[in-house]
Amino acid sequence: MKLTHLDENDRPLMVDVTIKDDTTRVAVANGFITMSQEAYDTIVSNKAKKGPVIQTAVIAAIMGAKQTSNLIPMCHPLMLTSVKCDVVEHPELPGFELSVLAKLTGKTGVEMEALMGVNIGLLTIYDMAKAIDKTMVINNVKLLSKEGGKSGRFER
Repeated sequence: MKLTHLDENDRPLMVDVTIKDDTTRVAVANGFITMSQEAYDTIVSNKAKKGPVIQTAVIAAIMGAKQTSNLIPMCHPLMLTSVKCDVVEHPELPGFELSVLAKLTGKTGVEMEALMGVNIGLLTIYDMAKAIDKTMVINNVKLLSKEGGKSGRFER
């Protein structure tokens, strides 16, 4: 199988998407962060010393999705038309689940943007609560679904 990010001399390249048709492309990713009960309770009660953790994580997730091409070398800069985030409390863990939906009409997919958003959002939760719990674990970050483009629909 030929890798699309290597040229005929095995040198890295960004895939040329010039001739591809614009299609609506949507990707959804999610992940989890688990933590101590004390950290969870502090975040849920909105008493973290650094401010509102969940609201800040959502803003960070959106910013992360928008900055993907600055951090992943072969990603195209994209004009995202929508980034939506959802945070679900999981008291049984304790911890949180963060989901990101990224969308655009364009020539290339938004899977990396959704995944980047999840990672940056979860890292923001970690950063804002690390004074309480340095043992937090970010896990199970994954693409849940994508649609649009030549490869069509994928759903986990």
